[in-house]
Amino acid sequence: MTIHEILKKYWGYDKFRPLQEDIINSVLEGYDTLALLPTGGGKSICFQVPAMALDGICIVVSPLIALMKDQVLHLKEKGIKAEALVSGVSLRDSERIINNCLYGEMKFLYVSPERLKNRAFLEAFKQMKIGLIAIDEAHCISQWGYDFRPPYLEIAKIRAFHPKTVTMALTATATPAVVADIQDKLAFGKKRNVFQKSFYRDNLTYMAFYEEDKYGRMLRIMVAVKGSGIVYVRNRRRTQEIAEFLTSKGIRASYYHAGLKTEDRDARQKKWMDGETPVIVATNAFGMGIDKPDVRYVIHLDLPDSPEAYFQEAGRGGRDEKQAYAIILYNNSDIDQLRQNFATSYPPLQYIRNAYRAVCNFYQIPEGSGLNQKFNFDPIAICDNYGFQVIPFYNALRFLEKEGLLSLPERQETTSHMMITVSKEDLYRFQVGNTAFDDLIKLMLRMYGGLFTNHVSISEKAIARKMYLDEETIVAQLRKLQKMNYIDYQEKETCPQIIFTSPCINPNGLYISDVNYKTLKENALVRINAMINYVKGNEYCRSSALLYYFGEKNNIRCGRCDVCIAKQKEQNAEKLRNDITEILKNNPMTVKTLCTRLPSLDESTITSTVREMIDYNLLGCDEDMRLFLK
Repeated sequence: MTIHEILKKYWGYDKFRPLQEDIINSVLEGYDTLALLPTGGGKSICFQVPAMALDGICIVVSPLIALMKDQVLHLKEKGIKAEALVSGVSLRDSERIINNCLYGEMKFLYVSPERLKNRAFLEAFKQMKIGLIAIDEAHCISQWGYDFRPPYLEIAKIRAFHPKTVTMALTATATPAVVADIQDKLAFGKKRNVFQKSFYRDNLTYMAFYEEDKYGRMLRIMVAVKGSGIVYVRNRRRTQEIAEFLTSKGIRASYYHAGLKTEDRDARQKKWMDGETPVIVATNAFGMGIDKPDVRYVIHLDLPDSPEAYFQEAGRGGRDEKQAYAIILYNNSDIDQLRQNFATSYPPLQYIRNAYRAVCNFYQIPEGSGLNQKFNFDPIAICDNYGFQVIPFYNALRFLEKEGLLSLPERQETTSHMMITVSKEDLYRFQVGNTAFDDLIKLMLRMYGGLFTNHVSISEKAIARKMYLDEETIVAQLRKLQKMNYIDYQEKETCPQIIFTSPCINPNGLYISDVNYKTLKENALVRINAMINYVKGNEYCRSSALLYYFGEKNNIRCGRCDVCIAKQKEQNAEKLRNDITEILKNNPMTVKTLCTRLPSLDESTITSTVREMIDYNLLGCDEDMRLFLK
């Protein structure tokens, strides 16, 4: 079949979008190919169509488990054989999938970059007939990118097993430095092509407003812009608070974050997709792989970490190519918070060494030992034991992972959650009548705040240690409380494991390389400052400012963003002042007469401009109320 026949048969389209056909032909002609298409630009078709035209399996490397599962589901619905090897897949299922790749008719195999270090997978990969290697979110391979992930560096190594196979990289956000780095890190050959569609979205209007009353401004936007929307915030708790606020104002809204159960997330996403709940308030856990065409607005109530992250999230608006708005509401405290988050993400080197010492001590790994040992990973228990705060501690471990000292579980929910579902009075009466649970309840109330209003992350291991009991006993008691409807207990679905990928060393001699710390920190600071400059800037069109960041040197003026509107108003006001000056040059007259000389403008606009010119001592007024130039 031709690529057009494939497109029609499996996707139902008669023609490709701009650049898609060029990208596909580049792959089919044997060129290593980098495709830069904005969010919603149809990246998946660019590798799925050529993969269907080529013999063999397409290996798709992606860091996003939810997106992999979503794409596999869509391919299967089209009658295309596809599977994903992700964390949580049983050994039996993993063996079945690999056998289907070796001996069956598998067409697509989605894997995480971490899978490329798995010895069993690599042995099978060497024997597979590979038609194409596709790397999604390719910016993750670059230390200059906003989401650098060291496992991506393994991709170039696997190319040696199939040296004649074309490699394709795709991303929606990349600066010129990242574009060059992707090709280098993926070992692109001399036959290479880069295709970049302009990131300009004619139908998407970007705006940024300094606002102290964000909720009030958000409501006014939703009233003015009808339709479906996304509200992004950083904090899980705030997603629920804002959704409840919107509901109280008559707007059907729900909330979404990674701490919800999988079935809850799926149900909320479906209601939003179907239009039953038009507004979803979410953390950045929401959106990857979401292809809802009629999103009319994307509102950020917190500042993203980078223009790249913002561009991805804002780009979920207006995929139907109709008018949509991407709006940031910010104030000074948001800028302070962004800088604080940066400091937390890059803890001091001594803090990282202390975190490493704590991990080794917690798992009782002596110096020189521990290579390839696995342990159940409970960051809350470790932090509880050694006095760390969870977020900076986890960020510190990320740097240890980059140095090859340990391997953390793939990004997923690693803790249980609990909420008390009865009133304080009812709980107290229960404690009095059920003394076997009294100590447990008292301890949890001391350890965790907000249990009566929110689901809170808990550590059964930490609770057990403080009560001098084993973890299984605590889990059993929590399950009983759940069965009696006194708590909502959400057990962690898996037992994530931390792996020591290097023998334990003396923390005092721990060295963190510049490429894994200093360079990343410097790059992150550049991105944060770019984000702050973007929202505070009032000189350049919002679209133009974003395009310039991504290397598109042009002077586009969208004419619709807040900066363009303000400049247009100022230009109109300047023209009116000049017109008034010209009219009054040799002929003083009353405001009423002046208005007759400017029939295309309403009287209130002329009057307010006259008052302004009088205030600035540009005009005077005589005894007969006639205006004259000063």
